[in-house]
Amino acid sequence: MANDAAEIEVAGRAVRVSSPDRVIFEATDRTPPVTKLDVARYYAAVATLGGRPGESRPAAVAGGAPSDVGGLLRALWHRPTTLERWPRGVREGMVLATRQGHERDADAFYQKRVPSGAPGYVETATIAFPSGRTADEIAPTEPAVPVWAAHMGTIVFHPWPVRREDVEHPDELRIDLDPQPGTDFADARRVAMVARDLLEEVGIRGFPKTSGNRGIHVFVRIEPRWTFTDVRHAAIAFGRELGRRIDGVTTAWWKEERGEAIFVDYNQNARDRTIASAYSIRPKPGAPVSTPLTWDEVAELDDPRAFHVGTVPARLEPGGGPHGDGVDPWAEIDDVAHSLEPLLAWYQRDEDEGLGDLPYPPEHPKMAGEPRRVQPSRARKEPD
Repeated sequence: MANDAAEIEVAGRAVRVSSPDRVIFEATDRTPPVTKLDVARYYAAVATLGGRPGESRPAAVAGGAPSDVGGLLRALWHRPTTLERWPRGVREGMVLATRQGHERDADAFYQKRVPSGAPGYVETATIAFPSGRTADEIAPTEPAVPVWAAHMGTIVFHPWPVRREDVEHPDELRIDLDPQPGTDFADARRVAMVARDLLEEVGIRGFPKTSGNRGIHVFVRIEPRWTFTDVRHAAIAFGRELGRRIDGVTTAWWKEERGEAIFVDYNQNARDRTIASAYSIRPKPGAPVSTPLTWDEVAELDDPRAFHVGTVPARLEPGGGPHGDGVDPWAEIDDVAHSLEPLLAWYQRDEDEGLGDLPYPPEHPKMAGEPRRVQPSRARKEPD
């Protein structure tokens, strides 16, 4: 093997990793430096570990991952996935190109289309963007795929909430609890525990994870029979109802209206919007990981920075994890697909009472029923 490359054996495949000694994350006062080879080995571990021991059966719901796959692969299974690539590493001051590609000199970028020269085991799915353009994105089916992506400089995986078998009907509702200025992880945790109770009230089981920063994500498997618009409406309705149950919650799209609150980012359910997958590394100092948790762990967690590249794989090894069995806390996520009808009933109720749709992201095409996409302070200055 050449000096400028290493090889990792993962699930029977040898995956080449170029520039293995390149430092991707510099050392912090809490963590050692993380090299490109460390990133690849991390993804090899979390893509293969965490399955249910002694089991090897199909998922209980259509399209779900088999019971014995690893934690990361379960999160990406057959999903069109955008790669967030940081080929030169993550440093303070580096720039990530927006999804619109405005920063020509950016240090990092989103890779939507499968790169040319990808190995034959990298399978794809064709998806359509709101603009009407299409792309063949990777759709992982085996653990070698994320390791190959790490070789390509990938830090974060952004899977769509659909499977490649049906890319028009999401099978996942994503609740993003995003702390705004003046709030912190403790506030997100407080809101998340109420969100769990609210979901359980309507017979829905949510699966929580750290965002890899200050927030918390809650994912819900749903029956793939609703449109992206329906799922987004369900997220709006849930956020509004959550705000009725606990103070310090907002669904206001415009930052000037949010205040010191936890923002329920309903637009993460809009078409072509994605959230970092479970077990994705985030481009922050110390290589933090968006880590699946049990609800008991959420209730007791003070500092999500404890979950990083150096600590997360041990959770999926024998003797590790919240139950000491090394099983992914999300191992049961594909056991049940829930109905959105209770949340859509809330949306209809709110609409009947005068609460309609909310703004889409600025780059999204104008949608029927959407209010004016203009900041309230600017709207007040415009002439009638």
